[in-house]
Amino acid sequence: MMEPRTGDRVRCATGIDGLDTILYGGIPTDNTVILTGSCGTGKTSLALEFLIHGALNNENSLFISVTENSEKLLANIIPYRFFDKDLLKSGKLVFVDLPAMYDRLGMTKAELSMEEIDLLVASISSLVRELNTKRLVIDSITSVCYKLKTPEKIRDFVLKLSKALSDLRCTSILVSEVAPHSNAYSLFGVEEAIADGIMLMSNLERRGDLLRTLQVIKMRGTMHSRAKYVLDLTPVGVLLVPLLKGGSAGT
Repeated sequence: MMEPRTGDRVRCATGIDGLDTILYGGIPTDNTVILTGSCGTGKTSLALEFLIHGALNNENSLFISVTENSEKLLANIIPYRFFDKDLLKSGKLVFVDLPAMYDRLGMTKAELSMEEIDLLVASISSLVRELNTKRLVIDSITSVCYKLKTPEKIRDFVLKLSKALSDLRCTSILVSEVAPHSNAYSLFGVEEAIADGIMLMSNLERRGDLLRTLQVIKMRGTMHSRAKYVLDLTPVGVLLVPLLKGGSAGT
């Protein structure tokens, strides 16, 4: 749900209460945000919840899956109590497999040319326009970057895609993969410098438990907390509580 704030940017409320509190109301509309972290930190689950809440609030939402078949993805997601399969039937929540788009566009080589990058951006933009998409997730942008190879091509792709999505008034999350304990926010070190926001998800070991954490590193267009929060994936959605200095969750 997008709600204006007096004297401030219009917000795209994620529907995740703790995250919207951290962001003083939600992600500024039209922003492109990198959601980054290592394996098992809950990136896909959080991104899906962002889309589901959008669809439930009558905002057309699109998930572009780069590596995992969307049917398998849907079968393996957390059984959110608020997820309604009618959202898929109505077209409010749409899943697209990017490899099928590659095949349709004839992008069969291991590395995309600059012309193919333009074609891919145009194809994604056309799909967003056709579906009147207001929320988009690409999971993962890292897998797309493997086909771009060079920092110059990655920068060109992310810049052009971000501008195109912003022009279409689409708020977007690009899922990024990094190695555990990495100090970078993306595998190639390019994406995070261009994006409007960075949300970092991590695994933190404390007293024999492995905690998931979330921290908003930057977000253009809004004030935000930079504290680290413990994240829990539950059937009622993502729950966030502050991480206390001793490493435990606050209540």
